[in-house]
Amino acid sequence: MDRRQRKTREAIFKAFISLLSKKDYKHITVGEIIECADIGRATFYSHFETKDFLLKELCEELFCHIFDAKGKKNEHKHIFKCDAPDSVFLHLFQHLQKNDNNILELLASKNNELFLRYFKNNLVKLIENQLPLFASKKSDKLPDSYWINHITSTFVETIWWWINNGKKESPETMTEYFFTVL
Repeated sequence: MDRRQRKTREAIFKAFISLLSKKDYKHITVGEIIECADIGRATFYSHFETKDFLLKELCEELFCHIFDAKGKKNEHKHIFKCDAPDSVFLHLFQHLQKNDNNILELLASKNNELFLRYFKNNLVKLIENQLPLFASKKSDKLPDSYWINHITSTFVETIWWWINNGKKESPETMTEYFFTVL
């Protein structure tokens, strides 16, 4: 992707994220995104087939950022910027705590099924990559697919509990809770 395409894509993400801070996902139109990003309709569709694909790419951008950051102490970016901790799970909690790019609005949205599906699909990939962390806790009786689903579900439910309780605990504490319950 050349610099011009990358800047256009970032403008679309920025417009979408700005709109997400003001209204529910289902009420945002492609026309509003185009207007806010100050681009043409054809330009939008050259980057994303639909608003749903834009949402999917936003979620994938978060997880791509998490994957790229693993083990790096320097600032890294995509549309998410931070100094990455060693734990990918702590890293996710930190972005959720900051409500980076209005990610919590997507999780808390009444119509979050689509985002949650994208989030879980990417989380499964992340967990598959991190399976050695959980090896000592896994029973030999469990198939890997069941174990990965269990870890994914536990992480998502941990996030829900944290959000519903006002995010009073630190990301470090939540990461500790997550590993404790597995």
